Amino acid sequence: MYNQELRGQKELVLSADGTNTLFSKEFNEAYHSTKDGALHESLEKHVKPAFLVKKGLEHLTILDICFGLGYNTFTTLYYIQQNQLNTKVHIFSPEFDKELISSLSTFAYPPQFNNLKHIIKEISENFYYEDEQFKIEILLGDARKSVPKIKEKIDVVYQDAFSPKQNPLLWTREFFADIVKISKEDTLLTTYSTSASTRLGLYESGFSLYLNRAEGIRTSLVGSLKELDLFEPIDMELKKRRNPTAKSLRDRDYSDYNGLCGLPL
Repeated sequence: MYNQELRGQKELVLSADGTNTLFSKEFNEAYHSTKDGALHESLEKHVKPAFLVKKGLEHLTILDICFGLGYNTFTTLYYIQQNQLNTKVHIFSPEFDKELISSLSTFAYPPQFNNLKHIIKEISENFYYEDEQFKIEILLGDARKSVPKIKEKIDVVYQDAFSPKQNPLLWTREFFADIVKISKEDTLLTTYSTSASTRLGLYESGFSLYLNRAEGIRTSLVGSLKELDLFEPIDMELKKRRNPTAKSLRDRDYSDYNGLCGLPL
């Protein structure tokens, strides 16, 4: 599942919206959808749905799983700046690839992030950034250990790890339950994964599920611990009856491995 020897082997990939991402040899996947585009995907699948639901809040605490190239975090800051919002955000983001984060100051980000260069540099050097409006904390190491230790209650979760097929430990019912424990009563979760196992894991953990449809991207998923009327609802009881053999992913099925974002025993 995880291969330390391949961790540093990544290739630069140009995605459909003209922004760069990386292809991981270790996970045999790109960090973003090359069809939807790295920036476009972050904006439409995560940031816009989050700010649509949480519109008007003075402070948001966001859990960004995992940091990777930081597109979800940086797009959040870009969105706030572009829309001249006064929202203060505190972002927690687990990531086990320390070397990747250290390299981000030289990554070819889109021009939309030009105003964020000083933040990117600070994070790449210190894994932390804070000013009057933004606070970003990188939780280095095993997210399955670091996420349950977060003390501040979460408003929004960007569930954006490598796919359930390639990194299942970040998609199990037990991991989703850990997220719920540190969440507020109306926490919103966004994710690109619409697989049956993802939907079941979230539903069994207490999330109501909805489809997020936006121009130029494939359909993604929104989960909420409080019912919403802004998205197309998914009738999970009907889905379960129609597909009785579908199951959520469980930790017990991956007992040979330890850790989120993937650290071998």
